[in-house]
Amino acid sequence: MHCPYCRNEDSRVVDSRTADDGAAIRRRRQCQACNKRFTTVENAMLMVVKRSGVTEAFSRTKVVSGVRKACQGRPVTEDDLALLGQKVDEAVRALGVAEIDAHDVGMATLEPLRQLDEVAYMRFASVYRSFDSLEDFETEITLLRAEHDAATPESATHVGHK
Repeated sequence: MHCPYCRNEDSRVVDSRTADDGAAIRRRRQCQACNKRFTTVENAMLMVVKRSGVTEAFSRTKVVSGVRKACQGRPVTEDDLALLGQKVDEAVRALGVAEIDAHDVGMATLEPLRQLDEVAYMRFASVYRSFDSLEDFETEITLLRAEHDAATPESATHVGHK
């Protein structure tokens, strides 16, 4: 770590604290040459392994961008997308791994997206679950209907279903 004042490479840690709910460490450092103090923040990087084998840093922005396409024309706000991105970020970091497959990031996106908008969920799921036929769509719709039926009172179980 170079001192931002004199560019010396030797500094000592004066104080360390967690930041961002434990996702980062904030350190106060003191330069051994000029004695000035400065702060650094260390973040653990989560790397995503793409299908091509290339690795890149996890990006909540990329998750939101991919979901935004599935939500085109749907009543989903930017705030909704930001919250979904946060949920996916928390879910993949909670796995406690340093690297995750891009496909697994997509799979972690499915449940928060299903809760947000079922049409967007079906669009997204068709890609990440590799739907090959109408039967794949029908199976997923049947599962969604079963969840709705289980969540509604007995008297309204089949209301609206044909």
